[in-house]
Amino acid sequence: MNDFRQYEQPAWISTSAETTFSREQSFIRTTYAWMFGGLLLTALSAFFVYATPALRAVVFQPFAAIALMVATFGLVMFLSFRITKIQPGTAAGLFLLYSALNGLMLSAIFMVYSGGTILSAFVVAGGMFGSMAAYGTLTKKDLTSWGSFFFMGLIGIILAQVVNMFVKSSALDGTIALVGVFVFVGLTAYDAQKLKAYAAAAGPNVTNFAVIGALALYLDFINIFLMLLRLFGRRD
Repeated sequence: MNDFRQYEQPAWISTSAETTFSREQSFIRTTYAWMFGGLLLTALSAFFVYATPALRAVVFQPFAAIALMVATFGLVMFLSFRITKIQPGTAAGLFLLYSALNGLMLSAIFMVYSGGTILSAFVVAGGMFGSMAAYGTLTKKDLTSWGSFFFMGLIGIILAQVVNMFVKSSALDGTIALVGVFVFVGLTAYDAQKLKAYAAAAGPNVTNFAVIGALALYLDFINIFLMLLRLFGRRD
């Protein structure tokens, strides 16, 4: 008579693995829900400004534009460095505030690019982002090294943009946009894989870690979209 117990997987191993997988999947779903919520709020905010001439006149004032840039940059820095020290409601509220303020700035794209160009850039950005996010989530390869590599690429893009503010080269601008797409699709895969580590480290701070993960992916998508917009918009 065969002893069936020798073929049975220990219950604690099965339960542990199932619990870890379930926690990761739940965390990933929550993170993407926050990200898509932020993108929707940004889109609504941008279109509302564009459709409201009085508000548009205020937002496009030089002082208001600078204030928005400072405010959005400050919110990103605050969330990045204080995410584990603030209340979940505060983290969520600041992320939504950032998304809305970013929409005010991005409303300018409706005045610069045609609707067809914006739609094309958005669709292509969505495809690129979705593909790389799926790769980062599903691959067994450790993408840790990608973070350092693409972060250095990001620094290079920033420096090149500063230089181009003075030289005003259309060729350099196109190169920056092309390299920028490459950098941010790489960061998308890296940030998507990092969600698993966040899920393991979150503990009771699930909302906070989901918000910071959503912020990273939100920024990846927005930057892919803006870089593609610059490439596609060269024909407008």
